[in-house]
Amino acid sequence: MAGRKTVIPARHSLLLGLVICFAAAIGSQPAAANPAQMISDFRLKHGQKRVTLDTILTRIAHDQAEAMAAKDKLDHDVLGRFNTRVGPAGAGRAAENIAYGYDGFPKTLDQWINSSGHRKNLLLPGATRVGVASVKSARTGRTYWAMVIAGDYERPKAPKSSPKDSPKASKQASAAKSKPRAAEACRLKILSLCL
Repeated sequence: MAGRKTVIPARHSLLLGLVICFAAAIGSQPAAANPAQMISDFRLKHGQKRVTLDTILTRIAHDQAEAMAAKDKLDHDVLGRFNTRVGPAGAGRAAENIAYGYDGFPKTLDQWINSSGHRKNLLLPGATRVGVASVKSARTGRTYWAMVIAGDYERPKAPKSSPKDSPKASKQASAAKSKPRAAEACRLKILSLCL
């Protein structure tokens, strides 16, 4: 019996050691990337800038996903026109991707990457912000996804100045434009008289 008592604690120790090793292995794996990180990684590989998660865009995406799930219908206009919905974000340019079917974002992102139109939206030039949301339909259990990606307005580039653009040249040009020429002001010209 004495031999048995020493074996049981050894088994427990071995089992406890395995559990600790397993937990350490799980804990050392990198955490799953969030949607903004995954989209940024894809954009960086294709020469575009990183995007950050934006609360306003996330709310817009959530409202869209929720409306699609409630109606169980994949539709960009389920809540109205996109330009109207994205207005509160103050974006100069924006695009939306929607999808349904996959429960996880990685597969949804792959689906968008492999679709030319959705891929173009993911690579929207000048985009700096993104919002992503999913909602499961209570009726069918289908998961609906919406992503809104946006960038700010582009500032117009100042034209390069040339000798014609000097202040003196500008004054002369505006003076010439404001004075009507005598011939243009005449309705009828007889013997050099303007009538």
